[in-house]
Amino acid sequence: MDRYISLQALNIAPVATSSSNSQTASPPHYFHQNPTEVMDSDTESEVLSTTSMPPFSATPSVTSSHTSYDAAATSTRSNSPVPSVISMTDSVRSQIYRSKYGREFNNFSDVYALPADEEEMNRLDQQHLIIVDVMGEKYPPPMADVMADDVPGERKACLDLGCGSGGWILDVARDFPNCNAVAVDLIPMQSLSMPPNLRSEVDDINLGLEHYYGDFNVVHVRLVSSGVKDYCRLVDQISHVLRPGGLIDLTEFDFHIYDGNGQRLELDTHQVGPPWWARWMTFVRVAVQQIGGHTDAATHLWDWVSNHPAFEQPVYREYWMPVCTGPSESDSQQRLSQRLSGDAMSFLTGTRALLLGSGLPEDLVTELVTNAEAEHHEAKIPQYTRMQCVYARKKSV
Repeated sequence: MDRYISLQALNIAPVATSSSNSQTASPPHYFHQNPTEVMDSDTESEVLSTTSMPPFSATPSVTSSHTSYDAAATSTRSNSPVPSVISMTDSVRSQIYRSKYGREFNNFSDVYALPADEEEMNRLDQQHLIIVDVMGEKYPPPMADVMADDVPGERKACLDLGCGSGGWILDVARDFPNCNAVAVDLIPMQSLSMPPNLRSEVDDINLGLEHYYGDFNVVHVRLVSSGVKDYCRLVDQISHVLRPGGLIDLTEFDFHIYDGNGQRLELDTHQVGPPWWARWMTFVRVAVQQIGGHTDAATHLWDWVSNHPAFEQPVYREYWMPVCTGPSESDSQQRLSQRLSGDAMSFLTGTRALLLGSGLPEDLVTELVTNAEAEHHEAKIPQYTRMQCVYARKKSV
């Protein structure tokens, strides 16, 4: 069966765009398998960010969620449709979205299990602004050079895989008005100010990127590993999507929580108790693994890119994002934590459906979320997430 269904097949019409609880003694084990732990020795002294080699080395389509997946197989889809800024009617919405546990989710992939509703898009909009501020820039340094109009007859093109609310690709389309920008996700972008050089495509990137080979100068991927079955394969396919000299830009976090010294808080799902934020993240990580998400992708980004024969000049950067700050944290970290608070709380509640869908009892999910939220607001125990980024150029020959 052809796994590709165009937006037109969904009867989507193109729209013209303008220019403190104690630990339980012997609790049940709520998951069928233990999480696969990727261990590394974290001894970073940098609190916020590092740009260097990492201190470790790890050894257009719409598809039914019932579609089988073979990592070795190539895509069977046809080419991407050109028009994809759409008018969202009730009938279209019922095909693209599904409702459960009081939230809306994409209707095409059972792997990516975070919401896809307005509340989530607002969270992603704010998250984008925070990430730009933390990084100190919208784009990695090679971006301007890669996107320069210096090749006669070639219009530069940029692809954002898993674009979310579209904050990053919207910036690209506006900052580089002469480029072609393509936003790909499991739901269409619904921006009221879509630039004329930007189009949105509904696609499950797990099915392959062959239809994009050789078409783009920049490929950007950020915080999508929970919905990607084989991230290493994704990196390889991006190497083919890129034109010679192109830029790959990857950002992920590893679904672990770290203490104020940068040490990973190693917890399991056999017990329920503090630290609550780290405990909640442990349950989330295992739930994502159960449905096929690649939760340890961040740990491997450097190896996958730096060891790939198609890439050169790889650069690794990492950023420590405070989800809970302690009283001794610096003023800058306190301010950053305050900015992250809304994103953290929304992400926390957004994982309820994921945890409930994994088979956890509702009272346990409520206990995890409620205590993690309280721990965040009490701000007594510093806890961080670690965002890891790698960018590189594709070799010209």
